[in-house]
Amino acid sequence: MENRHNTENMGNGGNPAAISEQMLLDAFLCEIVVIDTGKRIVKANESYCMARGASLAQVVGMPIEACGNADAILKALEYPTETKLIFQEDDDIVALSSIFSSGALVGAMEMRFRHHGLSDAAAMEVSYSHMAEDIHKLFETNWDVIYASDDTGKTLEVSSAATAIWGVDAEQLVGKSVYDLERERIFYPSITRMVLESKRRVQAIQTTATGKKLLVMGTPIVDEENRIVRVINTSRLIVDESEFSQELNETRLLLEGYKRELARSQLQEEQNNAFIAESPEMKKIAVMALKVSETDVPILITGDSGVGKEVLANFIHAKSPRTEKPYIKINCSALPPTLFESELFGYERGAFTGAERSGKPGLFELAQGGTLFLDEISEIPVGMQAKLLRVLQENEFMRVGGTKTIPLDVRIIAASNKNLPEEIAQGQFRRDLYYRLNVVQFHIPPLRERQEDILPLSLFFLKKYNAKYRLNRRLSADVMDAFSRCRWDGNTRELQHAIERMVVLSPQDVIGVDSLPESLQCRQRSAPIQVDAIIPLREAQRLVEEKLIAMAQRKYKTTTRIAEVLGVDQSTISRKLKKV
Repeated sequence: MENRHNTENMGNGGNPAAISEQMLLDAFLCEIVVIDTGKRIVKANESYCMARGASLAQVVGMPIEACGNADAILKALEYPTETKLIFQEDDDIVALSSIFSSGALVGAMEMRFRHHGLSDAAAMEVSYSHMAEDIHKLFETNWDVIYASDDTGKTLEVSSAATAIWGVDAEQLVGKSVYDLERERIFYPSITRMVLESKRRVQAIQTTATGKKLLVMGTPIVDEENRIVRVINTSRLIVDESEFSQELNETRLLLEGYKRELARSQLQEEQNNAFIAESPEMKKIAVMALKVSETDVPILITGDSGVGKEVLANFIHAKSPRTEKPYIKINCSALPPTLFESELFGYERGAFTGAERSGKPGLFELAQGGTLFLDEISEIPVGMQAKLLRVLQENEFMRVGGTKTIPLDVRIIAASNKNLPEEIAQGQFRRDLYYRLNVVQFHIPPLRERQEDILPLSLFFLKKYNAKYRLNRRLSADVMDAFSRCRWDGNTRELQHAIERMVVLSPQDVIGVDSLPESLQCRQRSAPIQVDAIIPLREAQRLVEEKLIAMAQRKYKTTTRIAEVLGVDQSTISRKLKKV
């Protein structure tokens, strides 16, 4: 292994490069030690020091023989080789490598993994061999930023160089979740999140809040049971893309493959667990979804934000004959208007300034043979809607800058939380595109209108976050009663986030009402109707009807929707509104 780091800097606490490298060393649970040709320790990690009951300052500079178990690493000095050696020694798996600089031997490195007598030692040896390879790769490059997080995505350490590159004080990032930092666009995408979701090493391009680009390698650190305990990100600042052209192209291909693989795994999990249909409304939707999933008919899913439109789309794809094919999700509101056409249809080489040299396939192309889910379809610019309509009608498209049409074979599912007929009336959405997409429509009611779904959804999310955070929380009867009396303006998404918060913050395993978010406590349903005076029943009925209709009219914009919510005919609502 050609070691690019100066082994003399290991004990220099004021050297930022040394501090960053120490972060890397300490992140690994295995014991790591590096010696020079004088057989003295120049680098060691926390696990190595703890196993010997000493501090780093005490260990560095000591003869390796004084620390025990020196025979193996000394062989790497005595018989230097560029080949990494992996072998079993008693209850340990040992990885050895000689370290060279400019062709000359300068030292040796040993990594020692405890496998605690596991029966399949051969399999463990292969597994640790891969881990040792990952560790070597981390130390073979001069990294600009090093970032460590735990198995939940909480930031543990960040090298100081991140301050200039990310535009945020590195110390302020410690303790924060990578999911929050990604949402705040401190960096995007979160490579740590990708590692935790895919459970493997990921390399991708990351953009920071300052507009800089990084080539990031995220490496999972696992324990003896192959569970991720930490994630280490090592990043190089991209100044001149030509320097990284091969790496960037490989990274883009890997990233596309990762996205497809992750979508499949997430879809499988959602198919097995997340589609809850206990209420009469959702049972009807489930039966209808199973029926239409067997065909390629276009589908439009409507409903308030957070009701589960994406979950239904996942369910339909999972039950369709296309389930083994790509499933591409597009949030139309997240795409800048200027990039819609190139993102959807792709572009040829040299199509515009800044385009990738080899061109790029669009999301339609990536979805070939599978399903394309267009979420927030109402956010597509009107000019782009005409091009989308043409593609759906002719079942073919052309890349930006291209001259040949590409046949299209995808199933289209669209979703919107807006009233599309009203958007059409206001000139914000094309009527012909609406009819093209709205062959079969599913309307998912708000969570407060399907009480039967609240308990099973709560239990599903509770199980999910208990597993994620390795806890054993339970919901008290008082909490479930409170849940049934909440309005849930944020629908299923609000319920999910509330349960995650309570699982994490509850001081005991049985979650009580004292753990309810304040936003829920102040949004309980109003008390039962109070009768303060005796009036004729007909007059009381008229007053209640007028109050209910007025409340529904403030929330819903069409008489059709008001009638649906109140459980009467649309003509009844129209007639009563004329009298008000």
